Amino acid sequence: MWRTLCLPYIERRRRKKLIMFFYGTKKRYNQFSEYLKQKFGVKVYKITLDANFSCPNRQNGKKGCIFCDSGGSFSQCHSANMSIAEQLEFGSEYLNERFKAVKYMSYFQSFSNTYKPVEELKEIYDAALNHPDIVGISIGTRPDCVDDKKLELIASYKDKYETWIEYGLQSIHDKTLKKINRGHDYECFLKTYEKTKSYGINVCVHIIFGLWETHEEMLATIKELSRLKIDGIKLHMICGLRGTELTKMYERGEFDFMSEDEYINLCCDALELLPSETTIHRIAGSGLKSTLVEPKWIGKKFECLNKIDAELEKRCSWQGSKFAL
Repeated sequence: MWRTLCLPYIERRRRKKLIMFFYGTKKRYNQFSEYLKQKFGVKVYKITLDANFSCPNRQNGKKGCIFCDSGGSFSQCHSANMSIAEQLEFGSEYLNERFKAVKYMSYFQSFSNTYKPVEELKEIYDAALNHPDIVGISIGTRPDCVDDKKLELIASYKDKYETWIEYGLQSIHDKTLKKINRGHDYECFLKTYEKTKSYGINVCVHIIFGLWETHEEMLATIKELSRLKIDGIKLHMICGLRGTELTKMYERGEFDFMSEDEYINLCCDALELLPSETTIHRIAGSGLKSTLVEPKWIGKKFECLNKIDAELEKRCSWQGSKFAL
């Protein structure tokens, strides 16, 4: 159903060029937030939930990914000391008061949110959907943390709720995955992705730009995901958080970060290659000032978004303009 909802419209300009905008907005890419708004009639807000998950890449002496901090690369979750019901109530009240929100998605973000026995997962996910204004669930995890029983459980929600799994891939290049200590290879992701799609579950893929890769190598990841016609994507700029191995490497002069201009150019190149049906869940982040070391520009999220819009307009381009079957 979602693919018919996210069809863009085309506007003919005086210069006889076809410009693609999405959902009647002036955005030249397919925002996930607009897709949800079209489907549910109002803006849908995510409530981030913490169910005290961990990560297999941190167990038995493993150190985890070099960019991940002690909070699982996210430090604003509600306290795990609160029940899921309490977190939902707190989150919905806060978002309603601040934004007049009335519809929500439960979002399990930090760490690997399928890394428990399936019986425990069912209790957690059921609780996360036990609220009258929840319309969906999104579960962030790793491709090496799911199996058929877990996928069957998650698929059981999709007829009633907007249901997504978010897989951290970061790159299709095994040399990069090894360097960042990811703990799995691209083949693992591909097999898991195909299995997940066989259950009819929407998949959002996370990738990171700036990991010792050339411009062409980073776009090769985008081209491969375009070939797979992924449902959604999150584009991340690698950043150094306090206390991570990546930041230590930066401080030793073994790593440097992309400039904002480089990132904006790369994002626009990526958007052009992605199918127009792929929803863009994230393209710029704000970063936590308390933990962000570099790059400082990443903290200016809306400035970055505006510059991406301006670059696409300058190019007279849009998401999917260079997508090839």
